[in-house]
Amino acid sequence: MPLDPLHNAVRRDLADIRLADRVFAPHYAASVQRVVVSATPLRQGVDLQSGDLAELVIGEVFEVLEFVKGRAWGRSPGHDLVGYVDADALSWPSV
Repeated sequence: MPLDPLHNAVRRDLADIRLADRVFAPHYAASVQRVVVSATPLRQGVDLQSGDLAELVIGEVFEVLEFVKGRAWGRSPGHDLVGYVDADALSWPSV
């Protein structure tokens, strides 16, 4: 049974390692938790014209699986949705 990519972090090229027992993907990634530091939309696609799925607010957790073109792809556990956010809206680990 196929997984819904709106709620499960799975694409043709990459999947969340937590789904490895349910889906085959060429690559798996372990999520890295980041905190939203400025409100940002969770979008369906990497480009700014793609539809908004939800608005992430400051303090929410976002589970990043990939950074691409200034965006982060991953899962918002609070909304149970998968999509793209502006990478600059997320916290970075301190060095």
